[in-house]
Amino acid sequence: MWCHGKRSAIFAVAVAAAIVASAAAAVRDDLRTYIVHMSHSAMPDGFAEHGDWYASSLQSVSDSAAVLYTYDTLLHGYSARLTRAEAEALEAQPGVLLVNPETRYELHTTRTPEFLGLDGRTDALFPQSGTASDVVVGVLDTGVWPERASYDDAGFGPVPTGWKGKCEEGNDFNASACNKKLIGARFFLTGYEASKGPVDVSKESRSPRDNDGHGTHTSSTAAGSAVRGADLLGYASGTAKGMAPRARVATYKVCWVGGCFSSDILKGMEVAVADGVDVLSLSLGGGTSDYYRDSIAVGAFSAMEKGIFVSCSAGNAGPGAASLTNGAPWITTVGAGTLDRDFPAHVTLGNGKNYTGVSLYSGKQLPTTPVPFVYAGNASNSSMGALCMTGSLIPEKVAGKIVLCDRGTNARVQKGFVVKDAGGAGMVLANTAANGEELVADAHILPGSGVGEKAGNAMRTYASSDPNPTANIVFAGTKVGIQPSPVVAAFSSRGPNTVTPGVLKPDLIAPGVNILAAWSGSIGPSGIAGDNRRSSFNIISGTSMSCPHVSGLAALLRSAHQDWTPAAIRSALMTTAYTVYPNGNYNNGILDVATGRPATPLDIGAGHVDPSKAVDPGLVYDITAADYVDFLCAINYGPAQVAALAKHSTADRCSANRTYAVTALNYPSFSVTLPAAGGAEKHTRTVTNVGQPGTYKVTASAAAGGTPVSVSVEPSTLSFTKAGEKKSYTVSFAAGGKPSGTNGFGRLVWSSDHHVVASPIVVTWT
Repeated sequence: MWCHGKRSAIFAVAVAAAIVASAAAAVRDDLRTYIVHMSHSAMPDGFAEHGDWYASSLQSVSDSAAVLYTYDTLLHGYSARLTRAEAEALEAQPGVLLVNPETRYELHTTRTPEFLGLDGRTDALFPQSGTASDVVVGVLDTGVWPERASYDDAGFGPVPTGWKGKCEEGNDFNASACNKKLIGARFFLTGYEASKGPVDVSKESRSPRDNDGHGTHTSSTAAGSAVRGADLLGYASGTAKGMAPRARVATYKVCWVGGCFSSDILKGMEVAVADGVDVLSLSLGGGTSDYYRDSIAVGAFSAMEKGIFVSCSAGNAGPGAASLTNGAPWITTVGAGTLDRDFPAHVTLGNGKNYTGVSLYSGKQLPTTPVPFVYAGNASNSSMGALCMTGSLIPEKVAGKIVLCDRGTNARVQKGFVVKDAGGAGMVLANTAANGEELVADAHILPGSGVGEKAGNAMRTYASSDPNPTANIVFAGTKVGIQPSPVVAAFSSRGPNTVTPGVLKPDLIAPGVNILAAWSGSIGPSGIAGDNRRSSFNIISGTSMSCPHVSGLAALLRSAHQDWTPAAIRSALMTTAYTVYPNGNYNNGILDVATGRPATPLDIGAGHVDPSKAVDPGLVYDITAADYVDFLCAINYGPAQVAALAKHSTADRCSANRTYAVTALNYPSFSVTLPAAGGAEKHTRTVTNVGQPGTYKVTASAAAGGTPVSVSVEPSTLSFTKAGEKKSYTVSFAAGGKPSGTNGFGRLVWSSDHHVVASPIVVTWT
């Protein structure tokens, strides 16, 4: 993919040479893709265009380097294949800000509108949602399966006049695949092919077509049209629709079988912004590097400057602390919770004990009589036989039996294929300590049920001690109204934010477990190559699923409040999120399935999203691009690092005559860091009235292990006479000493007669 616009003859020659060189470059072990950030204003005299300068700088360090992309808006510069020595030589040149090695990112993988209070009420809650058809949600993922009914454009008016995107053709994909709902589909693979070699078109389409399913699922979750009669193999039947069903969708395929590469992601984000998207949704991530080295953070900064809301998944590395990605404060970072819907599959043992697991199996049932039962660890010659790895089971020991497999290492559903190939009749997938009691339903290839750690331990004991163990599995279909819900998914990545502990992440949680949405026609619901089943919809789990929920809700808020900035939209979602169950049960707060205890702000941020309240939040915490630059100065970024994000000279921005503080960033949450010996910290905030006139009074408290933290707010009352009015306040935190690593939690709430504006508090002793 090459940047649009004119290029001089000199640059055209360089491009041609680079294309020829790229095939050879892909096979050299000493080459790696680097993203080169250039100072746009530093181009020397004698160059007609920046592209000429870029080509010259590259050729000065390598005669055969491959220019992959040039970047003109989200950053200024280009990507190229270089040796480490060439990259170091290039970084020493005048006008070169940074040379960052490419990062490989990974994907983070019906009832939802009703669960969120939107079903049948969207028009009432969002009175201007008729303008939602002018809002465009851009999804960077694995592409799209355009034939799905979730992209039906019935009732849509003409494509917005300012839209500049297009439907790119490729194998298995025609421009006619787009319509007035799916208004754009593009693909980016130059960086991928430079690293991995040509796309294998026998396995995936060299086009926007989604052969993986992930991209179709996420885009339809965000903004899919309503589809009656949706289900997966008879489960979760009903009407499936996205959060913003009247919004337009544009997809950008940046992920391939071998991963998602940052040079492609950056170009995809740049093109999406130029096309005219209003929301960017990225259910992918990787690493926790400094923001100026994180391509998603780099691209998101410029998108934010242009008024585009960017939401990203927190990651699936939970429940460990400090496991999240996408922690930049200009990104809305989303964790995952459950719905009130489940898919029970009951396991009965020969000793009369019954255990409830989950399953999406639909096919030939087991006989009603007891079936022989065996633990995989006792039916294998492999030291890892209990995991049901490929080829690890002894057919003579598992034939005709239900096999108990340990969860872990290989894919959950793949274990069922291993059992089936060895002649097994069914499978129980048992959690270990790593996953505890978290249950995630899977479309197993044979009768199978996933159970928690406690049930798994009991079954392991039974299978190993009873001389003739038996079992059976009964599938109970779809059940709704499951309580408590939501609970935090164990896999959902947690804070603190390792790059900037002073900014609390994740921002909030949204539904991300057992989500039904559209699916690719290229692959079965298990995602395993040998699965020949096909379904228009699939049920999968991950923060990949929670992210597009927030992306779609942001599109609704944008349609209702067209003058709101990305920060205002995030603030509305955060300050109206809930942390206790609406029905009054479990008053200590939303539960964390990993611990069985109430979740903390490090798990859920501000809480679980509540769109019915977010549309009218009362007050918002707004943040400008200049505020974020001040934040970069506060974390001691140098001129080149700030310029890599903010795209302009910053030599006079981080002034020695000014004091910068992370505590001054106008974020809708508070993350306080105190020394182990104890101390104090002051935060400043400014709120903007977006509701009716009124007076707000504050309540604030925090504690660590029962010991109160002093929280003082000045002033304690804020009065507003008109919309758009701003008021500032300060919060002083103080506490005595605690062991390093201790955390305390609390809330700060501004309340009026009509609104409650809440912010989480985390206090950490270092």
